[in-house]
Formats: sequence, structure tokens, C-alpha cells
Amino acid sequence: MNLNALFALLDEARRLSGHLDFVVIGSLSILGLAEHFNVPAGMTLSNDLDCYTRDDPRRIFDVLAALGENSAYHQKSGYYLDGVRPGLASLPSGWEQRLIKVERSGLRAWFLDPNDAALSKYARGERRDQRWIRAGIEAGVVSLAMVKSRFGSTNFLDDDERDQARQRVDADQAWIDGATGSSQEPESS
Repeated sequence: MNLNALFALLDEARRLSGHLDFVVIGSLSILGLAEHFNVPAGMTLSNDLDCYTRDDPRRIFDVLAALGENSAYHQKSGYYLDGVRPGLASLPSGWEQRLIKVERSGLRAWFLDPNDAALSKYARGERRDQRWIRAGIEAGVVSLAMVKSRFGSTNFLDDDERDQARQRVDADQAWIDGATGSSQEPESS
């Protein structure tokens, strides 16, 4: 999905719900930077837009029949809206103040900061989340140092989720250290 497709979908959601403000979480939140950053293709592979209406989060569920998975919109465009609750993702404190606003024709999309999105992906821990995070690290849009600084204020579901997220962060730190270490080794002659 790209930013134009995302706004086309949100425009339909606006038409159906009357709402102008949508909060985008998940993989496609990276599109909040698309106007200023060449987003790696590996970060935009998702075909579902995880979002909710900012002023009345439950209202997003009213449009799922028309815009959700297997809807006519999904069949036509290949993309669909996945309505979520604001508390679904494990996010660090202050995430709402870091939302990235993109506005088009009076329609406003509020995107998670990439480091906040990465934290939620570390908590979820699916393979596609790891690919997204590493693509972001390689592109310089996800900072492991920033992720670590926000880790302690993240509202993890429970201790197990927190501990597993910590292990995933440590694994990515080892991955970075390995890549950095191999690039600093002297070349053999």
C-alpha cells in the first residue's frame, strides 16, 4: 500500500462515518513519513490498514462491512480497513504526542512514530514484525537506542510479553553488533 491508496481508503471511511481524523497503527503507520522519506518496500507490504476514528474509536467498526476484509472495496482494491481499539497495541507513554499528522483535503491521518510502532511489533513478535523492524533499522528510520529508551514506559500486556519483547530487542542489538563488527574487521590481503 502507498499513501495515495491509504488516503483513498480513509476517504471512503470518512464518507461512511462522517469522521475526519483517523489514527493509523501497525505496519502501515510508516506511511506517515512517505512524503519526506523513501519508505522501504519491505515496510509497506501489508494490505490491511489498522486504524480507528480518533474522536470516537468505536465508530470505525461501523464501516467494516463496506471497507473491511472480504468487502467489495477489498475485492476491488486489494486493500482493506482493519478496525482496532486504541489500547490494542503495546505502546510507550507519550505515543499520542508523537503521532505524525498528514492531511489531505481536510482528511487527517495520525500515524504512529516508527519507534513506537517498532515497540509494539517487538511486543507482538511475529516474523513479519521482525522483518519490518529490521528494514526500518537498515533504513535509519527505526533507532534501537530510541526503542530501548522507551521500553520501560511501554504498557506491555504482561510480564511475559515484556520479557519476550526484551529478548527480541537484544537479538536485534546482537544483529546490529554483528553487522557493525563484520564491517570493522580488517580486510585480508
